[in-house]
Amino acid sequence: MSTELYQIVFAGQVLDGFDEPQVKANLKDLFNATEERIERLFSPTTEAPAIKSDLNHEEAVIYHQRLTAAGADVRISSQNRAAPAPAKPAPAAKAPAGTPPVSTTFEDAGDRRRAPLEFTGRGGEYFGIWIVNILLTIVTLGIYSAWATVRNNQYFYGNTRLDGASFQYLASPITILKGRLIALAVLVAYVALSELFVEAAIAFAVAFVFLVPWIMIRSLRFNAINSAYRNIRFDFQGTYGQAFMVAFVWPLLNLLCLLLLTPLVLKKTHQFVANGSRYGTTSFDLAATTKAYYLLFGKALLLALGFGAGAYLSARAGIPVLAAIIGGVGYLTIFGFFMAGVANLFLNSTELAEHRFESELGPAQMVWIYLSNSLLVVLTLGLFTPWAKVRMARYRAACTTMLISGDLDHFVAAEQNRASALGQELGDAFDVEFAAI
Repeated sequence: MSTELYQIVFAGQVLDGFDEPQVKANLKDLFNATEERIERLFSPTTEAPAIKSDLNHEEAVIYHQRLTAAGADVRISSQNRAAPAPAKPAPAAKAPAGTPPVSTTFEDAGDRRRAPLEFTGRGGEYFGIWIVNILLTIVTLGIYSAWATVRNNQYFYGNTRLDGASFQYLASPITILKGRLIALAVLVAYVALSELFVEAAIAFAVAFVFLVPWIMIRSLRFNAINSAYRNIRFDFQGTYGQAFMVAFVWPLLNLLCLLLLTPLVLKKTHQFVANGSRYGTTSFDLAATTKAYYLLFGKALLLALGFGAGAYLSARAGIPVLAAIIGGVGYLTIFGFFMAGVANLFLNSTELAEHRFESELGPAQMVWIYLSNSLLVVLTLGLFTPWAKVRMARYRAACTTMLISGDLDHFVAAEQNRASALGQELGDAFDVEFAAI
């Protein structure tokens, strides 16, 4: 089988019978690109750029046909040898029946295309799902909670869009239910042993310490492998040793160093999650420096000292009300700073191959949404919860962008592995939760 690879080359020329404005408009629609990027293709200083690479011959023919139909004078060039492939494929060449559509996103080595994340859900729409989930969970004595989890995740995944495609949640409720039943059985056994045999309870607790890293890995992998984008599943390949370091060794060293290693511990946690994650067979990578984490915590410390000093001086001056106000405002400021700052640092430092992410969460906006959501949930006796969740999801999505280099069609789906939900559900039963942000 030939491994010859081809690329589509365009020097800014149009075919006879077409005019340049018409071709530009056709390419803009075909690529769903901005006018600026299309103009760069027609720039006189651009010397025959490759607008699509790494194609087999069949794909190259399809691209050639689509682009020539749009009026662009393109040619097929070989990437494997100096001599170019035939400039024009046979006019009658067609894609075989059943051939999947080929993406028409062109490559741009000069910069990255911005693809904002978008959340399209609505509070009223989600309320119907939320209230039915609660009622059925109560009626079935908790059994329906597995289906409720899947329905909730499917709604939020399905309404989160990136570059024209939605995310997918693929977990089976039955798998989750089995994991929860096993976790419940383990919890009952632990409680019974604790009442009857103290030694057995201690042994169980010690064993559970060594089980926690496994729970972390299984939970992260279950969630990842049941998440997909463009029918390509995510995965998680972190090791037990890495999880043990994050769960116990680094926190212990931090205590011994009087919490001076807190920024480093957070970085190690982010590295564990990001570097262990996969999209298909492609791994994510955290490019943040330790200095960036210490700067984040340093700024938070300065804020805390400033507000603390203000509250202290106000109290000493005999103005307790002002001291309380300064303390409250300081707490909310630091809370928002960390909520936004940690998420921004993690996402802005995460890369997927040549693609990057950008997060611009605002501390003040995060605090406002959090406080107003909490107040409205209390005033409505919990009925505002669906709107609160949708509101936060919409804001987080609106502040997140993927900087795409070329396109997202070159990822190869990994083998369709299946992971047991047991790790995730044990984490839920024993209140062991794990997330990067």
